[in-house]
Amino acid sequence: MQSQNPLISDFVKLANSAAGTFAGMTREARESGRERLKEALGGMDFVTREEFDAVKDMAVRAREENERLAARIALLEARHAAD
Repeated sequence: MQSQNPLISDFVKLANSAAGTFAGMTREARESGRERLKEALGGMDFVTREEFDAVKDMAVRAREENERLAARIALLEARHAAD
C-alpha cells in the first residue's frame, strides 16, 4: 500500500496549478495578439473582394473599348490616307 507524502501531494497540486495558469496566460496572450492585429489591419483601407472585382471588370471593359477605338482610328486614318 502506498503512503501519501504531503510534500509530493503539495508539489503535484502546485504543478497542476502552474500548468493551468500557464495555459490561461497563453490563451489570453493569443487572443490579445489577435485583437491587436485586427485593430491594426482594421485601420488600413483595404478593399473588399466585391469592390476589387468591380474595378477589375471596369478595367477590362476600358481596355476593350480602347482596342476598339484604336482599330477605328487606324481604319479612319487608312481611309483618309487613301483619299
